[in-house]
Amino acid sequence: MKNITLDHTYEWEFYSEFMNLPYDIKVAIPSTPPPEDGYPIVYVLDGNAYFSFARDVVRLQSRRTAKTFVEIALIVGIGHLGDDEAVSKRRFYEFTAPAASYIYPERLKKFGKKEHGGAEKLLKFIQLELKPEIEKRFSVNQKKQTLFGHSLSGLFTLWALFTQPKSFQSYLAISPSVWWNNHEIFDYANNFLKHIEQRNGLNLFIAVGEHEAFMVDDAQRLFSQLEGHLEANFYIALGENHASVVPTVISRAFRFAFTH
Repeated sequence: MKNITLDHTYEWEFYSEFMNLPYDIKVAIPSTPPPEDGYPIVYVLDGNAYFSFARDVVRLQSRRTAKTFVEIALIVGIGHLGDDEAVSKRRFYEFTAPAASYIYPERLKKFGKKEHGGAEKLLKFIQLELKPEIEKRFSVNQKKQTLFGHSLSGLFTLWALFTQPKSFQSYLAISPSVWWNNHEIFDYANNFLKHIEQRNGLNLFIAVGEHEAFMVDDAQRLFSQLEGHLEANFYIALGENHASVVPTVISRAFRFAFTH
């Protein structure tokens, strides 16, 4: 494990037996000792892109928790290794659920088909390999765990909530790819609402950029389906698009997670 003492970030390459793949894991450690029940923790998917945002938001705003409502917390970035093409292939595999077949929208057909259906293995990696390693190394409050994802990893965040709701207490899905495989996530949502009677303690934040076209309607429709069945919040970031939305909403998303 590599210890970057300058900014209290630990980084190491973690090999997953479930995924048969390595990951770049980064953990931002607060400079203050953990509370008696351990640090709240946020697992950030697509850590290559979003770990630094998440780390800096928490470090800056947790200095004034009474005003920002953002607490001191551990931030864990789950990143991929490899070039952009390799990362893209892995994302389409890891963040999508197993299915008998996959329906591609026209805009994606020109890129050719990729391997899909690794979401179950990815969640097992997080739950059964990564979490125990993190909890062995650091003091963690297991009752204050959050999962954060954007786009395809936002889709995975929703899928994790709908299939293994006890994995985390808060789920932050930014611009989730609700469109994936002919909107199959709605079927998972329906099954979740049908079979999960006790949803106390489950929190969901969905955000999307105003200029994300059909993704705004998709996110709104999903939120409407879930509203009233668990603690949920929906936010449209005015003036933002798919690429710009995360820096705009991440503070709001974290405030939601830390206050529910």
